[in-house]
Amino acid sequence: MIFSRVWSMPNKNTFSIKPIYNLIEKYISIGGEWIDPFARNSVFNNRCVFTNDLCSSQNTTHNLESLEFLNSLDGPFDGCLFDPPYSPRQISECYKSVGRDVHMKDTQSSFYGDRKKAVSRLIRRGGLVISCGWNSGGIGKNLGFEIEEILIVPHGGAHNDTIVTVERKER
Repeated sequence: MIFSRVWSMPNKNTFSIKPIYNLIEKYISIGGEWIDPFARNSVFNNRCVFTNDLCSSQNTTHNLESLEFLNSLDGPFDGCLFDPPYSPRQISECYKSVGRDVHMKDTQSSFYGDRKKAVSRLIRRGGLVISCGWNSGGIGKNLGFEIEEILIVPHGGAHNDTIVTVERKER
Protein backbone atom coordinates (compact mmCIF):
# COMPACT_ATOMS: atom_id res chain seq x y z
CA MET A 1 0.00 0.00 0.00
CA ILE A 2 1.21 3.49 -0.85
CA PHE A 3 0.70 6.06 1.88
CA SER A 4 1.49 9.76 1.56
CA ARG A 5 0.73 13.09 3.21
CA VAL A 6 0.94 16.39 1.31
CA TRP A 7 -0.14 19.79 2.65
CA SER A 8 -2.35 21.98 0.46
CA MET A 9 -4.81 24.86 0.79
CA PRO A 10 -8.46 23.79 1.14
CA ASN A 11 -10.89 24.19 -1.76
CA LYS A 12 -14.59 23.33 -1.93
CA ASN A 13 -13.80 21.82 -5.35
CA THR A 14 -11.93 18.81 -3.99
CA PHE A 15 -10.42 17.70 -7.29
CA SER A 16 -8.87 21.14 -7.81
CA ILE A 17 -6.60 20.63 -4.79
CA LYS A 18 -3.26 19.97 -6.46
CA PRO A 19 -2.15 16.75 -4.68
CA ILE A 20 -5.66 15.29 -5.07
CA TYR A 21 -5.80 16.32 -8.72
CA ASN A 22 -2.40 14.68 -9.31
CA LEU A 23 -3.47 11.43 -7.64
CA ILE A 24 -6.70 11.19 -9.64
CA GLU A 25 -4.89 12.07 -12.86
CA LYS A 26 -2.43 9.23 -12.24
CA TYR A 27 -5.23 6.67 -12.16
CA ILE A 28 -7.82 8.13 -14.55
CA SER A 29 -5.21 8.59 -17.27
CA ILE A 30 -4.97 4.79 -17.51
CA GLY A 31 -8.25 5.08 -19.38
CA GLY A 32 -11.50 3.18 -19.35
CA GLU A 33 -15.02 4.26 -18.53
CA TRP A 34 -15.36 6.23 -15.28
CA ILE A 35 -18.42 7.60 -13.47
CA ASP A 36 -18.88 10.38 -10.92
CA PRO A 37 -22.11 10.50 -8.86
CA PHE A 38 -21.19 13.79 -7.09
CA ALA A 39 -19.49 15.66 -9.93
CA ARG A 40 -20.37 19.34 -9.38
CA ASN A 41 -18.07 21.29 -11.70
CA SER A 42 -15.25 18.75 -11.51
CA VAL A 43 -12.16 19.22 -13.63
CA PHE A 44 -12.60 15.53 -14.55
CA ASN A 45 -16.19 15.77 -15.89
CA ASN A 46 -14.96 15.45 -19.47
CA ARG A 47 -13.03 12.29 -18.54
CA CYS A 48 -16.05 10.44 -17.11
CA VAL A 49 -18.64 8.74 -19.31
CA PHE A 50 -21.44 9.57 -16.84
CA THR A 51 -21.46 12.44 -14.34
CA ASN A 52 -24.13 13.61 -11.94
CA ASP A 53 -25.00 16.53 -9.71
CA LEU A 54 -28.20 17.57 -7.95
CA CYS A 55 -27.82 21.10 -9.27
CA SER A 56 -29.08 21.43 -12.84
CA SER A 57 -26.70 24.34 -13.55
CA GLN A 58 -23.69 21.99 -13.39
CA ASN A 59 -22.30 20.64 -16.66
CA THR A 60 -23.07 16.97 -15.99
CA THR A 61 -24.77 14.18 -17.93
CA HIS A 62 -27.38 13.73 -15.15
CA ASN A 63 -29.04 15.84 -12.46
CA LEU A 64 -30.45 13.22 -10.11
CA GLU A 65 -30.17 12.32 -6.46
CA SER A 66 -26.94 10.28 -6.28
CA LEU A 67 -28.53 6.94 -5.40
CA GLU A 68 -31.10 7.35 -8.16
CA PHE A 69 -28.25 8.12 -10.58
CA LEU A 70 -26.22 5.07 -9.54
CA ASN A 71 -29.25 2.77 -9.70
CA SER A 72 -30.05 4.02 -13.21
CA LEU A 73 -26.72 2.81 -14.59
CA ASP A 74 -25.67 -0.59 -15.88
CA GLY A 75 -22.03 -1.50 -15.41
CA PRO A 76 -19.49 -2.60 -15.43
CA PHE A 77 -17.36 0.54 -15.33
CA ASP A 78 -13.60 0.79 -14.93
CA GLY A 79 -13.67 3.41 -12.19
CA CYS A 80 -15.63 5.78 -10.01
CA LEU A 81 -14.77 9.13 -8.45
CA PHE A 82 -16.63 9.10 -5.13
CA ASP A 83 -16.67 12.51 -3.43
CA PRO A 84 -19.94 12.72 -1.48
CA PRO A 85 -20.78 15.38 1.12
CA TYR A 86 -18.50 14.54 4.07
CA SER A 87 -21.02 14.97 6.92
CA PRO A 88 -24.76 15.02 7.61
CA ARG A 89 -24.56 18.81 7.82
CA GLN A 90 -23.02 18.97 4.33
CA ILE A 91 -25.72 16.63 2.99
CA SER A 92 -28.37 18.94 4.43
CA GLU A 93 -26.68 22.03 2.94
CA CYS A 94 -26.42 20.39 -0.51
CA TYR A 95 -30.08 19.36 -0.55
CA LYS A 96 -31.30 22.74 0.70
CA SER A 97 -29.17 24.59 -1.88
CA VAL A 98 -31.23 23.00 -4.68
CA GLY A 99 -34.58 23.35 -2.92
CA ARG A 100 -34.88 19.75 -1.75
CA ASP A 101 -36.37 18.81 1.59
CA VAL A 102 -33.98 17.04 3.94
CA HIS A 103 -35.36 13.98 5.75
CA MET A 104 -33.89 11.98 8.61
CA LYS A 105 -32.95 9.12 6.23
CA ASP A 106 -30.87 11.58 4.17
CA THR A 107 -28.58 12.31 7.12
CA GLN A 108 -28.18 8.80 8.55
CA SER A 109 -25.09 6.64 7.98
CA SER A 110 -27.13 4.52 5.55
CA PHE A 111 -26.78 7.46 3.11
CA TYR A 112 -23.16 6.40 2.59
CA GLY A 113 -23.70 2.64 2.84
CA ASP A 114 -26.45 2.61 0.20
CA ARG A 115 -24.30 4.54 -2.25
CA LYS A 116 -21.23 2.40 -1.61
CA LYS A 117 -23.24 -0.76 -2.35
CA ALA A 118 -24.51 0.81 -5.57
CA VAL A 119 -20.97 1.78 -6.62
CA SER A 120 -19.71 -1.72 -5.83
CA ARG A 121 -22.36 -3.21 -8.12
CA LEU A 122 -21.22 -0.99 -10.99
CA ILE A 123 -17.44 -1.45 -10.87
CA ARG A 124 -15.86 -4.37 -12.71
CA ARG A 125 -13.41 -6.73 -11.02
CA GLY A 126 -10.03 -5.00 -11.19
CA GLY A 127 -11.70 -1.58 -11.43
CA LEU A 128 -10.89 1.37 -9.19
CA VAL A 129 -12.77 3.69 -6.87
CA ILE A 130 -11.16 6.90 -5.65
CA SER A 131 -13.01 8.09 -2.53
CA CYS A 132 -12.61 11.44 -0.78
CA GLY A 133 -13.73 12.30 2.73
CA TRP A 134 -12.73 12.78 6.34
CA ASN A 135 -11.97 9.07 6.80
CA SER A 136 -10.19 6.29 4.90
CA GLY A 137 -13.15 3.91 4.84
CA GLY A 138 -13.54 4.03 1.05
CA ILE A 139 -16.02 1.56 -0.41
CA GLY A 140 -14.70 -1.17 1.84
CA LYS A 141 -13.37 -4.67 2.16
CA ASN A 142 -16.87 -6.08 2.85
CA LEU A 143 -17.89 -4.99 -0.66
CA GLY A 144 -14.84 -6.61 -2.24
CA PHE A 145 -12.38 -3.71 -2.38
CA GLU A 146 -8.72 -3.59 -1.31
CA ILE A 147 -6.89 -0.34 -0.57
CA GLU A 148 -3.98 0.44 -2.91
CA GLU A 149 -3.18 4.00 -1.91
CA ILE A 150 -4.08 6.57 0.74
CA LEU A 151 -3.34 10.28 0.47
CA ILE A 152 -3.84 12.55 3.46
CA VAL A 153 -4.08 16.24 2.62
CA PRO A 154 -3.86 18.48 5.70
CA HIS A 155 -5.10 22.03 5.16
CA GLY A 156 -3.85 23.72 8.33
CA GLY A 157 -5.67 25.63 11.01
CA ALA A 158 -9.06 24.30 12.04
CA HIS A 159 -9.67 22.57 8.69
CA ASN A 160 -10.16 18.81 8.64
CA ASP A 161 -7.72 16.85 6.51
CA THR A 162 -9.05 15.48 3.24
CA ILE A 163 -8.38 11.76 2.98
CA VAL A 164 -8.29 10.15 -0.44
CA THR A 165 -8.52 6.36 -0.68
CA VAL A 166 -7.79 4.44 -3.87
CA GLU A 167 -9.28 0.93 -3.90
CA ARG A 168 -9.32 -1.88 -6.42
CA LYS A 169 -12.26 -4.27 -6.68
CA GLU A 170 -10.92 -7.77 -5.99
CA ARG A 171 -14.15 -9.76 -6.02
